[in-house]
Amino acid sequence: MTNPFSVAWTTPYGAPPFDLIRTEHFKPAYAEALAQHGAEIAAIAGNAAAPSFDNTIVALERAGAALRRIEMVFGQLTSAATSDDLQAVEREIVLLVARHWNAIYLDAALFARIDSLYGQRERLGLEPEALRVLERYHLDFVRAGARLSQAERARFGEIVERLAALGTQFGQNVLADEQETVFALSETEMTGVPDFARASAAETARERKLNAPFAVTPSRSSVEPILHFADDRAVREKIWRAFVQRGAYGNKNDNSKIIQEIVALRAEQAGLLGYPSFAAFKLADSMAGTPEAARGLLEQVWAGGRSRAEADRLALQALARAEGQQEPLEAWDWRFFAEKLRLA
Repeated sequence: MTNPFSVAWTTPYGAPPFDLIRTEHFKPAYAEALAQHGAEIAAIAGNAAAPSFDNTIVALERAGAALRRIEMVFGQLTSAATSDDLQAVEREIVLLVARHWNAIYLDAALFARIDSLYGQRERLGLEPEALRVLERYHLDFVRAGARLSQAERARFGEIVERLAALGTQFGQNVLADEQETVFALSETEMTGVPDFARASAAETARERKLNAPFAVTPSRSSVEPILHFADDRAVREKIWRAFVQRGAYGNKNDNSKIIQEIVALRAEQAGLLGYPSFAAFKLADSMAGTPEAARGLLEQVWAGGRSRAEADRLALQALARAEGQQEPLEAWDWRFFAEKLRLA
């Protein structure tokens, strides 16, 4: 069978032919796309002509079309329609892709071309948009370790690969909790839930082959209608707790140790680039610029935001009591009574 990624798509608007794409297509398609992109990058870096905006920056923009196409599809499927087999492929592919981009960002010859253009950027006569693209490329390479020593580059590359693997495992653990945790609900427990959500919950019960008319999982799309509309407060609490504890149950999917390692690696990554913290590294490339500026903005809005939230809480608490609930307003009550207040 022909690999759909090796041929042109004749679908309306060039949409991915999802009906033809199989899990086994991704590894060979990625191998081909990565090799093609690598060859394009090597040609740019090894160009004997003096660096110009067209033969370096524009060429970089045009490179990797096949890789972008496969990543668009792969990202959609792994986040919305995954499986054990696809997740196994994802764990393998994420390392290949991380190494691929490490090799690009740490390519001394390629960065030398970009750096040369950046140094003479004011004399190139570029339009403002083109100048911004050049500046963006230069900054991205610097932040990806292009100016580090050889030893530092090696360690930086190791960190990037490990963070890619950890990030993938983190997401897969959350998805696993969503898939492995399911709550069978009765007709009574679904009182108040609108027809569209009842139909979805009924389909979930059928898919999981449960002896119950309805079922929900801790995924957001399954949880939100329950929290907004279910009259049964105990059901709302049970579903809310499962939702906020995804990846934190203390089971095989628990992300606690992964988080600790991610935090440590991010701090080391920032240190290699000369930043005092990962927050400083992350915000240097943002409107805020520094953690102090970001905190200053938060402190400006904190008092007013907290006051508004407190007013909302009092209004919702009053509505809850009018509805007969004497217990204090909890997180699993908020959406439910906010919806009632909105309708009122």
